[in-house]
Amino acid sequence: MTALKDKLSKIRMPVQFPRINAVSAALICFASGTVLGIISKWLDNLALDSTVWWHRLLETLDLSNFFSEFAVWLLLALIIAVYSSSARRAALNVFVFFAGMCVAYHVYTIVFSGFDPGSYMMIWYGITLLSPLLAVICWYAKGNGPFPVIIDTAIIAVMALYCFSIGWIYFSIRGVLYLLVFAAAAAVLYRDRWQFLISLTAGTLLSFLISPVWPYR
Repeated sequence: MTALKDKLSKIRMPVQFPRINAVSAALICFASGTVLGIISKWLDNLALDSTVWWHRLLETLDLSNFFSEFAVWLLLALIIAVYSSSARRAALNVFVFFAGMCVAYHVYTIVFSGFDPGSYMMIWYGITLLSPLLAVICWYAKGNGPFPVIIDTAIIAVMALYCFSIGWIYFSIRGVLYLLVFAAAAAVLYRDRWQFLISLTAGTLLSFLISPVWPYR
């Protein structure tokens, strides 16, 4: 166990902060997830009126559908994970973020929409349970050596599959917001020019290779 810990420390060294900082960060992540979960469902329920300018903007950006898909949530989880002070805190922060989002979305739907989206929410609760492990992996994406480049490549591939329409012989951008999400994910993972070029190229190629069997669209 000590040998493994030493190897992982060489990839990326945790930063030590007082425990109160960790508690504060977890509470902020939970509160952020809760607020965004409510906003996401509120957008679903909002009856758009094209005579109201900001309603027209929401309709043009299609934010209700945007927040119902994985891309933006994966980006937010990635940001939380890589900027946490340690892998352990990344796991906690991402978990409480998704927990707050899921519970808020679920409760809001029951109270204000009048139905229980239990079967749909099981997908998100499953992601929440898996999120600590994925957050730990993402945390090491900002480390040193070949292993983080492999992680970067996998993340780029997944984000490309969610942000673009990809197949072996076609490629199209799903929309401006999705393009911004992909660009933001690439920027978060950036460490140096060569790492960026390698992971971006390999990740894009990987997304094309696995697109025919990718189950989530």
